[in-house]
Amino acid sequence: MTRLLILGGGTAGTVIANKLRRKHSREDLRITVVDRDDAHRYQPGYLLLPFARRDGAGALTRSRHRALAPGIEMVSGEIDRVLPAENVVLLDDGRRLAYDYLVIATGTTPRPDQTPGMDGPLWKKKIFDFYSFDGAVDLRRAWHNFHRGRLVVHIVDTPIKCPVAPMEFTFLADADLRRRGVRSRVDITYVTPLSGAFTKPVASKHLGSMLDARGIHLEPDFLVERIDDETCELVSYDDRRIPFDMLVTVPLNMGADFIARSSLGDELNYVPVDPGTLRATGHDNIYAVGDAGNIPTSKAGSVAHFAAEVFTENFSAMLHGQPEKARFDGHANCFIESGSGKALLIDFNYTDEPLPGRYPFARIGPMRLLGESRINHWGKLAFRWIYWHVLLPGRRLPLPTRKPTSEPKTHSPLKDVTT
Repeated sequence: MTRLLILGGGTAGTVIANKLRRKHSREDLRITVVDRDDAHRYQPGYLLLPFARRDGAGALTRSRHRALAPGIEMVSGEIDRVLPAENVVLLDDGRRLAYDYLVIATGTTPRPDQTPGMDGPLWKKKIFDFYSFDGAVDLRRAWHNFHRGRLVVHIVDTPIKCPVAPMEFTFLADADLRRRGVRSRVDITYVTPLSGAFTKPVASKHLGSMLDARGIHLEPDFLVERIDDETCELVSYDDRRIPFDMLVTVPLNMGADFIARSSLGDELNYVPVDPGTLRATGHDNIYAVGDAGNIPTSKAGSVAHFAAEVFTENFSAMLHGQPEKARFDGHANCFIESGSGKALLIDFNYTDEPLPGRYPFARIGPMRLLGESRINHWGKLAFRWIYWHVLLPGRRLPLPTRKPTSEPKTHSPLKDVTT
């Protein structure tokens, strides 16, 4: 019997476990998933929660163990470290979990403690984030009482989970202020460490023009040194200062601390991996899938899903004594909420830019790529049902997981599980 241990019961870990359980018997493959709690949250909902007119927080959480298929063992506990030489994971209560193969799928988390002044006296008063469930709930309470002043939406550094989410929040904030009739009382500034609105030049130019059209100031190349809690200002390393009345920030994102204790990660606790196979550098039986690895693409839910598909294809082939032929191409695609019931779509990978066109059929659509439409917005809202009932259970989506390498006549599935 082969023992597969999966650290993390989020999107990537759950999809991998359920897909492999469908393919392999319990006698051939023992699957164990480890996580600290039993709360699986639908992270794309965090973005929309601050603007909800009703409290929809309860609909974002389900049980982790109930999302796992029968025959998958769930272990609850904090991970202390991995001992690769012994093929053992040590939990903080002293339990030792042996494995033949290990998948690290513990994701990435916001770390406000890494920026001086961020989690000081203004935290949850004038400084908020929406990259955590509690943060989105706190921001929702504050947002409904914000009617005038300087709103700053800010990214500390990249990579971050779902890199389009800060832009989405900015568009949604603009639209909500207009709905309330107070947009003229609020100055909005979008602050980023990037040289433009986004990482990919084509998308950056398009999104930058959307900011301009809404009267939102873009402040690029801003590397924050600290937050001045006395003057309520962002302070950069080149001494630029940006004042705020409300700061909605994306803190530095980092991988799990046990990765550092295990000497498996880089300076941000991401596991260096082969970008095609997702195998950890220097370890033949350890993989990092989803946000936990250092692959050079977006840390988005679509990436976690596509990477999990490639991993399970290769892992199943290996268990059957066949060569591992699948290669992950960094495929990422996202719905981007643009406000007023519209959204756009982008689709790219390690090498390809987001392209204009129609999805899923060329010239027919009905969805537009790099263009706003209402059907794109409804597609994003509908994805929550797909996430719980199709994606997580490991059911097959009859669409490709890798992006076409030439000018596409059809496009790959657009899914963003923010994040």
